[in-house]
Amino acid sequence: MTDDKDVLRDVWFGRIPTCFTLYQDEITEREAEPYYLLLPRVSYLTLVTDKVKKHFQKVMRQEDISEIWFEYEGTPLKWHYPIGLLFDLLASSSALPWNITVHFKSFPEKDLLHCPSKDAIEAHFMSCVKEADALKHKSQVINEMQKKDHKQLWMGLQNDRFDQFWAINRKLMEYPAEENGFRYIPFRIYQTTTERPFIQKLFRPVAADGQLHTLGDLLKEVCPSAIAPEDGEKKNQVMIHGIEPMLETPLQWLSEHLSYPDNFLHISIIPQPTD
Repeated sequence: MTDDKDVLRDVWFGRIPTCFTLYQDEITEREAEPYYLLLPRVSYLTLVTDKVKKHFQKVMRQEDISEIWFEYEGTPLKWHYPIGLLFDLLASSSALPWNITVHFKSFPEKDLLHCPSKDAIEAHFMSCVKEADALKHKSQVINEMQKKDHKQLWMGLQNDRFDQFWAINRKLMEYPAEENGFRYIPFRIYQTTTERPFIQKLFRPVAADGQLHTLGDLLKEVCPSAIAPEDGEKKNQVMIHGIEPMLETPLQWLSEHLSYPDNFLHISIIPQPTD
């Protein structure tokens, strides 16, 4: 992969200032103060909120506590989506800190998966990494790795260790020199304006004539409504990690540098703010 290490670091160390507040109907023995945290964009809510949980449980009785879940402005937050994706999709036009409400009752079974333990997060994460490598290398790279390499990927993410993670992840970002890129690009496109959870299709990084496909090419093919007509006004923002990459950016470069740790490009299509 081309080695823009500063980009990889900037992506890894992206943080979202967040204020956690206990839902008003939760029963407490004394007032629950809000809890402030810098959330890592590349991680998962249930992986980085142990302190939040402990903070609020201190003012609650044991019998009033069941599985913790989080909500933003009425929308339950899917723990299996990376934090940065949740923010870009639901809150990117709101003022910081991000205000998240904490619940310990009335788990929304229809909207959320249960997260009984860190093992559930690890299983989800590794299944995404394996799916991404099936697309990129027909699973050859991930299958050649040892169990300890898989563990190092996970521990690197869990413990926020950039070098530990990338020592292994680098191998998942390589490809034969004669091929100019991966077999297919692992991506998911999300929109709040549709019931469909996300769009995911097979898309090659290099066209038949050898030209590198761009982000714009991908959107034209799989989500044309995201792109403004040449003479029309811009109705949407296309966001990855809180920024709007230029549509001319090669998809292969984006996949190598702006993928989340699960090796997918998580792309949010959100309505253009009207301020």
